[in-house]
Amino acid sequence: MAKKKIVILPRTRRILLEMGENIKLARLRRRLSSEQVAERANISRPTLSAIEKGAPTVSVGAYLLVLQVLGLEKDFSLVAKDDELGRKLQDAELSMAKRSPKRKND
Repeated sequence: MAKKKIVILPRTRRILLEMGENIKLARLRRRLSSEQVAERANISRPTLSAIEKGAPTVSVGAYLLVLQVLGLEKDFSLVAKDDELGRKLQDAELSMAKRSPKRKND
């Protein structure tokens, strides 16, 4: 089965690039080599390099492991914390469409 191509919007791509740069700067400020961080996060050096470049193909778990090594895992918990749009929708009492039940594989 062929892999699906990941389509990343330019704005999202910039966010990933910035996050990768921030992770690299945090590593350098702590004077840790890429080898040290990769080993502590239990990932390969090429994966760490991809993270620092903001690669969309790297799992969120790998990003979180690196943040944990750098002591920045609490930053991850801030993602979607202030859901302004969600609160506005809730306040307007707009109902969300119900999802269909999952299909059972036979």
